[in-house]
Amino acid sequence: MPSDRGTTSTINMRRVYNAAHDLLQPNLDAGRGEKTAFIDDRGATSYRELDERSSSFAHALGDMGISMEQRILLCLHDSADFPIVFLGAIKAGVVPVAVNTLLSAGDYEYMLDDSRARIAIVSAPLLPLFAPLLGKLPCLQRILVSGAADAANTCAGVETLAPHFSSSARSFPVAPNRADDICFWLYSSGSTGLPKATVHAHGSLMQTAQLYALPLLGLTESDVVFSAAKLFFAYGLGNGLSFPLAAGATTVLMAERPTPAAVFKRLRDHRPTVFYGVPTLYAALLASADLPPAAALALRRCTSAGEALPANIAQRWLQHFGVDILDGIGSTEMLHIFLSNRPDDVRYGTTGKAVAGYRLRIVDDDGRQVDDGQSGELQIAGPTAAIMYWSDRDRSRRTFVGEWTRSGDKYHVDPDGYYIYEGRTDDMLKVGGIYVSPAEVEASLITHPAVLEAAVVGKEDENKLVKPIAFVVLRTGQRASVALAEELRHHVKTALAPFKYPRWIEFVDELPKTATGKIQRFKLRALTAAAGNADIR
Repeated sequence: MPSDRGTTSTINMRRVYNAAHDLLQPNLDAGRGEKTAFIDDRGATSYRELDERSSSFAHALGDMGISMEQRILLCLHDSADFPIVFLGAIKAGVVPVAVNTLLSAGDYEYMLDDSRARIAIVSAPLLPLFAPLLGKLPCLQRILVSGAADAANTCAGVETLAPHFSSSARSFPVAPNRADDICFWLYSSGSTGLPKATVHAHGSLMQTAQLYALPLLGLTESDVVFSAAKLFFAYGLGNGLSFPLAAGATTVLMAERPTPAAVFKRLRDHRPTVFYGVPTLYAALLASADLPPAAALALRRCTSAGEALPANIAQRWLQHFGVDILDGIGSTEMLHIFLSNRPDDVRYGTTGKAVAGYRLRIVDDDGRQVDDGQSGELQIAGPTAAIMYWSDRDRSRRTFVGEWTRSGDKYHVDPDGYYIYEGRTDDMLKVGGIYVSPAEVEASLITHPAVLEAAVVGKEDENKLVKPIAFVVLRTGQRASVALAEELRHHVKTALAPFKYPRWIEFVDELPKTATGKIQRFKLRALTAAAGNADIR
């Protein structure tokens, strides 16, 4: 099959092009077949094994009656199974839909129904959230389980994934896609908290590598990379899959949560040269009693995205490890980082400058470009923009405006041309790099029998990272207490994905409102800022 690999301009949008072929075949042609592509908690997978197992899975999809352009849903912890399934689906022209492994059963039911996925491929610990949906959703035909499933959750339609990697066929005639064809989806939260499916094209995976990873990070086949951000995130998908495959590098994958102990173990044991994190994690690593000396690690590049990196965290990391953290910003809609600091041009407290291949502008509320130094919404033009939000024309039209993609982030440009982050243009919060809808948390809080009203805004913690704080009005007869605050946190954790819970609870007699009854969130944000880092209750 012809490959247009090389520079961005050589990816012809009308020529036959398949992203999986472009990421895998050049490594085999270059003699890397026996080189390790992925190291996970179970062992190593070579480039040849990755190619053969993904081809076997592509054959298996056909045997299961899954046709080109149909969807399958992936809810997988990070292991070699993820790239095998993801790339195998793309080889077959089937569309993998990667979703967050931290969500609730209700979220997964919505995503399966919205995508009309025929198959769900899930990690064994997540099977209890999916098994009850078989027979409930008209399109879902079967569930394939990565790892050993608990017998209590197995039923008709639930199968083990591994046998689908062992076909005797060692190759697969990849689907005749084009670079502009739909390749994969990623779900992200919308302004109402309802997940929206961001639809990406085949050409975008390689283009993010060509524009960011290869020139800016200098990624090569000698690198070993490790991303604490998981593969189901746009950030993690580039870090741990498309970037290393584009360079012929080796990737370390970790199924468990990125706690400091777990992260340091991989950094010590496998000595990755490139590490991708988020500000919350960098702060936790620096605060850990297990913080290793710089000589114990092999880091040459570190990056951060998902939320703004506080300057003091970056400076402390540099002082300890002697390696800059390259802070940047990307989005699910643009697939990866389009604005970043560079190895030879780092200015902490800024998000750097535009990545080559992308154009940026800052506009006011009327869509007019502002002068340097003035605040406005950041908009991006570049080749990796998503095609649309699936089945959501209204939000697609509001976000993808001609060649420009609206970020929803407020910025200004300083006199030296560096971009300075100022917050969101809406009420959405970034918590650990994941969007959280205040409205969704509020809706959960008011289902508690003690709560009359609730309003949620963002509050900086001691590391200047934003977390949710809830202002709660209690029903008559209820009394505020530390115990009740903890009960409300637990209530939200039980109803929603756990990372969305309010870290602080402030009990108030009433919420500030306009004459028409709208909550004046700016007053709550001002109150929160005035309180500083105090433990508001």
